[in-house]
Amino acid sequence: MSLPLLHWTEAGQACSALWRSERGAAPPKRVVLADDTTTADDAYHLACEGTALLWRGDFQNARQLLQALARRIDKTPQRKQRAAKGAAIHKAPVSPADGFNLHRQAQAQRARVLAMVLLPFNADYSIPLRRAPDARQACTEAWGPAAADGIASVASLRDLLGMTSAHEWRKKGVEIPALGAAPKNRIHPHYGVFSPVRGEYIDLVATTPLPKGDSLIAFDIGTGTGVLAAVLARRGVARVVATDQDPRALACARENLDQLGVADQVSLLQANLFPQGLASLVVCNPPWVPARPSSPIEYAVYDENSQMLRGFLNGLVAHLAPGGEGWLILSDLAEHLGLRSREELLAAFAAAGLRVLERRDAKPVHPKATDGTDALHAARAAEITSLWRLGPLH
Repeated sequence: MSLPLLHWTEAGQACSALWRSERGAAPPKRVVLADDTTTADDAYHLACEGTALLWRGDFQNARQLLQALARRIDKTPQRKQRAAKGAAIHKAPVSPADGFNLHRQAQAQRARVLAMVLLPFNADYSIPLRRAPDARQACTEAWGPAAADGIASVASLRDLLGMTSAHEWRKKGVEIPALGAAPKNRIHPHYGVFSPVRGEYIDLVATTPLPKGDSLIAFDIGTGTGVLAAVLARRGVARVVATDQDPRALACARENLDQLGVADQVSLLQANLFPQGLASLVVCNPPWVPARPSSPIEYAVYDENSQMLRGFLNGLVAHLAPGGEGWLILSDLAEHLGLRSREELLAAFAAAGLRVLERRDAKPVHPKATDGTDALHAARAAEITSLWRLGPLH
């Protein structure tokens, strides 16, 4: 896929470079040069107006500027706080769904403003700025190998920070107790592939009794890092077919399965939901919130119109071997946010010709569940993650 060009004027000359945006944003139409003399207030006003700032100063000063912009975004002026309190007296309470949508809008606006601080990259992904880190490996993992005859590019500082953070996660890995004792129990997420930091859903898959029978075949739908396929293989499932649409996820899963020593038991396949054939166990951990994702990484969290959830449910019966069952791992966060009711979920089961064999629940233990300052704290505090064991109605 060819990348678009970003255009700007510098020293009276027309300039251009490849434009890279992880969230698929179009190149900014207005670009100005910025450096160590640019004030945070000026940068904030320009960014809010949609003007991008191409940085030409010290790299560490660019990071400080980004932090200053974030503080300005997150700090609501006192006059607005007073106006909001006054308006709240005369307004009906905001519903959980409206509160969620307002939160998403605020987060999207915040991301747009912070993405306006841009960095130049040489053709080999080095950064031609004072005190810039060597981020070539992180860029290669995210963007692919640099072309020998490549040209310079531009990306947001925020994207770079995300890539370097993902690079560190990939090196360190995430310990998964359900995979056994260290050191052969770590999953190494790649850039753009959701990290398995929510351990409760993994524990549910690791402890729920497997269907009876020898030489079990299982499907892992939407494998991501491959963590659930690895757990099933470690539990003794003879053969697992793991699918995903994202080439990044498949490459990540392949590396993890090789490293864990279970690659012989797991076949990886690029597919939308199901592979061909039947299985005694079909596992799916779809995105839990029915909302529109705003970047590729959010496809692991947001499932617009519950497309993946409904696709899994509607196709499950046709892919179950006699006596087989499907395991749906789903949080009820969407229910607490008013985005999907329990009645709607149960109706979707019935419409797909499925019955509930059992439901196993786990309480999340991630930090946001107890963070009172989180905008969605009320919903997160009540959240339960469930493994629904599903079978055919007849």
